[in-house]
Amino acid sequence: MSISSPLPMRGQVIWLLGPTSAGKTTIGKLYVEMLRAKGLVALHYDGDEIRGFFGSNLGFRPEDRLRAVSVCAHLAGKAAEAGVAVVVSALTANEDARAYIREHIKNLILVYLECPLSVCVERDSRGLYQKAQTGEIDPDTIIGWKIPYNPPQGADLVVDTSKYSAQESVELIYSRARGSIAR
Repeated sequence: MSISSPLPMRGQVIWLLGPTSAGKTTIGKLYVEMLRAKGLVALHYDGDEIRGFFGSNLGFRPEDRLRAVSVCAHLAGKAAEAGVAVVVSALTANEDARAYIREHIKNLILVYLECPLSVCVERDSRGLYQKAQTGEIDPDTIIGWKIPYNPPQGADLVVDTSKYSAQESVELIYSRARGSIAR
């Protein structure tokens, strides 16, 4: 489907990546709500939900993280092939995972949600940074805390969620998806 077609979001996959508490899930849910309000069939896959499905069978080693991303990519790709607009919210911290989604998902728009660590810690609704700091959870499980979160190379759009509200971020992503913002 051409990016200039009347419904460019059909079959499109918007992949939101960024550090913990950058706003991926919030923005993903708002984006899907907006698409549905416009009459589009849209799905949201959240990396934490996919990870929760596997329970303790999926850890936080690099190969486990790649497995979680590959499952999200598979689900997103199948839904997109059926013409569904798809949003994925997932950490996607490693370059091998980013390369995997680029290779396996057609009509992909990769959106990096940039956010300073101090803001992520402040808005962390699940308390993960605090738990990592106190040793309640392994600090290595929070990419961006002890292990740096490296920005992706060649993202289609970068949105600084410390400067834009969730709704403003949705509008920027929508503009890019419609082709209004050049890469």
